[in-house]
Amino acid sequence: MEFRGSVPHDPGQPTATPVADGPPSRPPYEGIWRFTVPALDSSVPQARHAVRDLLQDQRVPALHDIVEGLLLIVSELVTNSVRHAAVLSPEVGVEVAVGAGWVRVAVEDNHPYRPTALQADQGGTGGRGLLLVHVLTAEAGGVCDAERTAGGGKVVWAALPLAGPGPALS
Repeated sequence: MEFRGSVPHDPGQPTATPVADGPPSRPPYEGIWRFTVPALDSSVPQARHAVRDLLQDQRVPALHDIVEGLLLIVSELVTNSVRHAAVLSPEVGVEVAVGAGWVRVAVEDNHPYRPTALQADQGGTGGRGLLLVHVLTAEAGGVCDAERTAGGGKVVWAALPLAGPGPALS
């Protein structure tokens, strides 16, 4: 698969590279791209902007609300890796996969512990990132989970439908 266009970047910005070729009958926006960012606070907006630019460059036909939710999910997942896994994971991997009707983002680090969604108290600041990811994903009609990697780390992912949630099932 050819990565059409480029993700605008300076030398400190991540760049996305395609990782798989698809059959020619697939829509041109389908594919899988991966990039890494250093486990630094400054990487959070870099990762979010790289994902936004990738979706725009590939002309992914996602609803605006889905893209905004997805970008917030990327920010939360990268923030979690930066804050909680940087000691064991100096780099954070980000993967974007786009299919005919869905988009999936995954964030991988080398920390072995599976994160949990905390219900922080009203006065607390922080601690709700994964809970927010679960809520955003559910509201969009998607799914999210965390899995161990072969290397002993973890990957946390969320997949959202491009068109948003379908009609409610009764």
